[in-house]
Order: sequence, then structure tokens, then C-alpha cells
Amino acid sequence: MKSFLDRDFLLDTEAAKKLFHEYAENMPICDYHCHLSPKEIYENKPPKSITELWLSGDHYKWRAMRSCGVDEEFCTGTATDREKFQKFAYALQYCIGNPLYHWAHIELQRYFKIDTPLNAKTADEIFDRANEEIAKGDFRPQSLIAGSNVKVVCTTDDPIDSLEYHKLIKGVKDFDCRVLPSFRPDRALNANLDGFADYIAELGKVADIEIKGYKDVIEALLKRADYFNSVGCRVSDQAFDYVPFAPAADDEIEAIFERAMGGEKITAEECDKYRTAVMLALGEKYSELGWAMEIHIGAMRNNNTLMFNRLGADTGFDSVGDCEIARPLSRFLDELNKKEKLPKTILFNLNDKDNVVLGTMLGNFQSAETQSKIQFGPAWWFLDTMDGMTNQLKTLGNLGVLGKFVGMETDSRSFTSYGRHEYFRRILCALIGGWVENGMYAYDEEILKEIIQGICYNNAINYFGF
Repeated sequence: MKSFLDRDFLLDTEAAKKLFHEYAENMPICDYHCHLSPKEIYENKPPKSITELWLSGDHYKWRAMRSCGVDEEFCTGTATDREKFQKFAYALQYCIGNPLYHWAHIELQRYFKIDTPLNAKTADEIFDRANEEIAKGDFRPQSLIAGSNVKVVCTTDDPIDSLEYHKLIKGVKDFDCRVLPSFRPDRALNANLDGFADYIAELGKVADIEIKGYKDVIEALLKRADYFNSVGCRVSDQAFDYVPFAPAADDEIEAIFERAMGGEKITAEECDKYRTAVMLALGEKYSELGWAMEIHIGAMRNNNTLMFNRLGADTGFDSVGDCEIARPLSRFLDELNKKEKLPKTILFNLNDKDNVVLGTMLGNFQSAETQSKIQFGPAWWFLDTMDGMTNQLKTLGNLGVLGKFVGMETDSRSFTSYGRHEYFRRILCALIGGWVENGMYAYDEEILKEIIQGICYNNAINYFGF
């Protein structure tokens, strides 16, 4: 029986061990998509306890706890830090096969120097030991980022954000990490959701534009994109159930926008017509700025109305959608490509039924201007598992060019989540090492080193222009 989470965890071949320990393990990290708070990074306050560090805002953990019958009081309620940690430890011992079990123990080992498995029996001991490490060590956000060898962090930011903390972080001495904004215009695109009119009014104020029609929205967003660019932004991010593509005449879109601004409910089809016009304009702008356009496809959000009304969004009640995505995605990319305005694009799917759709879509729109200009984004959220990551890597290897893949991002709100990069790198090296060991890829150390280190870090740095 192998030891739990030892030095060669997941590395089943000699080739895999060599690839990981010699080429992957010590590479820096480029976290090109996450949900870390730039305000928290700048203020650089230490956590009060491991509970605050681990459980505050982490809906992955809350979902597991709820599945074990843990009361909401111990997830998002007012229970003490010790009580919340005890309940999480109780739930974790049943998470066999869940990456949460591996992530938690990688973080315990790397950040807290604790090798003891976490469960209900060890919860109090580990809670005390972890908090002792926090008390005597440096668990401030900047130190955790630097100690994890992270060189670039791209946060997720609304177009109306002032980006004041990104600017302040630039002036922090002895912090060797670039913290850059990402442009996330979802609220300006979701004309069918409550609060749309209020948001558009706020966008107009920030952009200093009187918004009377949908073209004014576009003008305001383009102006904010220029501002983001001036602060170092190189990435945009859009989240859709499916990529909208429903071209319509200007007067029809104006009428839809006017009704939405008046508080009227518009249909999904009508919203898609508005979104299509705005997204095509944004895509051209991203191309002009040299940005990469990330498109996250397939989340079905806020399924539990009772809990949404009680706790709000992003609290663990989202799941995977099953919309058809191939045709509208193809038409959207093609419309920009016809004008030679298709930006670098990373396509993320949340339903693994769409792996082959995205894996084959890439080849339709590649260009000599950028190596692997259209990327199949890493497995994320519900696919951020051993099987999910392996299947994404295999699909890209089968249908595209794996050696030019931009690799992993955390998609996380936690400052200790960089253990996920190690998890990904072990899975990557196990897969490629297995191919080499089985004679499926030639053993050429120079090329293998370039491929592994490219996927771990170098490809992303080059692709985004960091």
C-alpha cells in the first residue's frame, strides 16, 4: 500500500516522476483567472484562523458539508470558527474521490506543515496546530502569493470598478507579483436580470456618457476597456449558459433595450439579440487591444430559489447546464473572424459532453499571428477533478496541440488554493509520463522539458503578453 499523498503522489511511472520533479514542480505560477480580492491583497491582513482562510466564501466546501447533513449555521452562519472547522473535517472524511479531499491535504502539507489526515477525530488537533502556524508564521495574502511562487494574478473585475487597489498594489515594495485586472462585462450583458437598468445608469456615470440606447452602452464599455487597458489588463472574461448569437436590426435591438431599461421582462431570445450586438463590438475591441477573450460556457446558476433569496449568488447552489453550444459559438467566432477582428480566445466548458465540440472548434480559427490563438481552457469548477482534468488534456491532445496549451488557473477566492496547480501538474506529468513510458511519445528530454514547462507557465506568459 502506498503512503497517502507522498512525494510521488499520482506519479505512477519513472517518466512521470522525472517530468514532475525535474521540470514541473518548481515552475512559477501564472494565475490568469481567479476571484481573489485586490483589496485584500493590498491590505494584506493575516487571517484570524484557518476557518477564515479556508471556509469563508468557499462554496466547494459548503456543498460538501451540506451533503453530509451539516446545518447552514456551520457553513454560512454564526457558529464559531472551531465549530465550523469541526463540521468541515467531519464532512471531508466522507469525500473519497472528491478533489476537495486532495486539495485540503495538499494545503495542509504545503502551508501548515501538517501531514496528519483531517477527519472528525483529528479536527481539534489540526485546528489548533494550523492556528499556531498562522500565529507564528506569515499568512498574509502577499506572503502566501509570493511563497507560492506566483508571478501573475488576474482578478475578475466589473467594468465600473475603479481599479484603485490594482494601482496601489503596483506601489508595494518587495512584492514580486503582478496583480492585473480582468474585464468582466456580464452585468452589462444580462438585460433580462433584475437590476439591469440601475447597473446601466451606474455604467454611464463611471464612463461619463449619457446612456439613451444600446449603442451608448457599447460606447461606455469600450471606454472602460481602454481604462482597464491603461491599468495593465490583458484579459476579458464572459460567462454564458451558451454563447449568444442572434443578429438583429438596430431598431429591434433599441426597442428591446428600451423595454429592459423600463423594467419590462424581456425573453431569452430578445436578450440574445442585445447580447450579440454588444459582444461583437467587445470582441472587436479586445482584438484591437491585443487582449485574450475568455468565454466560460455552461453554468446553470442559482438553482435553489429559497437559498438564493436567503444567501444570494455564489453560495453553492449552481450546477452544470446542458445547452447546445456548437452552432452559436461557431457563428459568433466566425462573425468576428470575417472582419479579421477575432481576438485570442480561450473557450471553457463546464459540461464534459462539450469537450469534443471545443476540441474541434479550435482548429477552425487558428492563425499564424499567435500560436494556438484559440485555446481549449482548462477543466474548471465541476470539472476541476482528476478525471475532468485528465479528460480535458486527453481531448486537447487528441484533437489539438497539447504542447501549446496555456495550462491551469485557480478560478478561486482562496489564497492557499495554489495547491491546485500542483495537483494539475501531477496529473499532467502522470498522463504524459505514461505516454512516454508506454512508447507512445518519443523520449526526448529537451522537447519534453519545453512542453511541460510551457504548459505549467511559459505558454501562458507568452500567450497573454505578460
